[in-house]
Amino acid sequence: MKWLLVAVLTTFTISSAVTQSHILLGSPVNSLCADLIHPAGYSCTEHTIQTKDGYILALQRVASPAQNLTLQYGPPVLLQHGLFMAGDVWFLDSPKESLGFILADHGFDVWVGNVRGTRYSYGHVTFSETDKEFWDWSWQDLAMYDLAEMVQYMYSLANSKIFLVGHSQGTIMSFAALTQPRVAEMVEAAALLCPISYLDHVTAPLVERMVFMHLDQMVVALGLHQINFRSETLVKLVDSLCEGHVDCTDFLSSITGKNCCFNDSRIEYYLDYEPHPSSVKNLRHLFQMIRKGSFAQYDYGFLKNILTYGTSKPPEFKLSLIPASLPMWMGYGGSDLLADVTDVERTLAELPSRPELLYLENYGHIDFVLSTSAKEDVYKHMIQFFRARKKSISW
Repeated sequence: MKWLLVAVLTTFTISSAVTQSHILLGSPVNSLCADLIHPAGYSCTEHTIQTKDGYILALQRVASPAQNLTLQYGPPVLLQHGLFMAGDVWFLDSPKESLGFILADHGFDVWVGNVRGTRYSYGHVTFSETDKEFWDWSWQDLAMYDLAEMVQYMYSLANSKIFLVGHSQGTIMSFAALTQPRVAEMVEAAALLCPISYLDHVTAPLVERMVFMHLDQMVVALGLHQINFRSETLVKLVDSLCEGHVDCTDFLSSITGKNCCFNDSRIEYYLDYEPHPSSVKNLRHLFQMIRKGSFAQYDYGFLKNILTYGTSKPPEFKLSLIPASLPMWMGYGGSDLLADVTDVERTLAELPSRPELLYLENYGHIDFVLSTSAKEDVYKHMIQFFRARKKSISW
C-alpha cells in the first residue's frame, strides 16, 4: 500500500514571556539537520521552543556553504509544512530543486518549522505520545500556539520582521495566525502555496469518500487519537474505503488531483521520511471545514461550544482582520483538487489586500513542493516577490 503513504504525504500538506528555547547540543534521535541538511553540504543547527500549552517543537536554521564562510545571514524566512508532512518536505529533492536549499543559496536566513506530533517535534512537558491528551489539538492550535511561537522566536533572534512561507495546511495556519495583530506585526510578507481557508469545493474522490463515510468517527470508534498512516490499522481502513467505491489505481490523484511534475521515481526515498503523524481531532476539524464550508474554530457541538466559546457555534476566523498593508503572494494550480480554484477565489474576495498571484493550470497539490521544475515555475517568482521588499529590512 505504498501509494497510500505517498498520497497521505500530499494531502493538504504566540508570543510568550515564559518561552523556553535553546540550541540542541548533539543529535536528537530524529534530526532533520543530520538526515538531510548536513549530507547536502549545508550548515544546520537544531533549535527547540516550548509553546504556551507545553509542546516542545523543533526548528532548524539552514545556511548555504557561502553563508557559512561569511557568517552573514539575509532576511529570515520560515517554511511551514502541510498536513502529514514535516520540515523535511522542503529538502527531499536535490539542492537545485528543493525550496529550502534554494532560499539558502539566495542568501535567506532559512528556518524550518515542525508542528507538534511530527517526528521532529515529538514532545510535551507533561504528556507522552501514548497519552490521548497529547493529541488533543487541531490546526487552530497549530496556528495560535505553534506557528505564533515560531514567529516570535525568529523575530526575537533576528530583531526584524520575517518572511513566512506556507504550503497547504501551513497556509490554513498562516491565515488564522495572521488574523492576530501580535503575529501579523512580526511578519514582513507571506508567500502561500496552495492557499486554503475554505474547503467546501474539494473534489478529490477519495477525500470525498472519507468525509462521506466519516473516517474521522471510524478512527475514534477504534480508540485512536492519532492518525499515523505507518500503522497497519489505518492503511487497511483507508484501503477498504477504496474497494468497490473509488478507483484508487492512481492513489495520488484520488487524494490530490493530478500532479504534472512529481518525480515518481523517488517514491521509495520520499517514504523514508513521509508521512508524519497528526491528530484525529485535526482531521475532524478539516472535515468540518469541508462539510460546513466555514473557516472557523473547532466545533465541539452545542453544549461544549457554549462552555468553550460562550456561543453555540464556533467563532470564525475573519480574513478581513489580516492587515491590508501585509504583502502577500499566492501560488495555486488548476489541477489541485484540494485547494480548489473556487475556494481560492473566495479567499481572495475576503482578504482586504490584493495578493500577487501565480496560477499554473497544470499544477497539482504536490507539485508546489516536489515538482522537478518548481524552481523555474514557482520559486523564482516567490524570491522576486521577497526581494522586492528587501528595502524595508536589512539585507
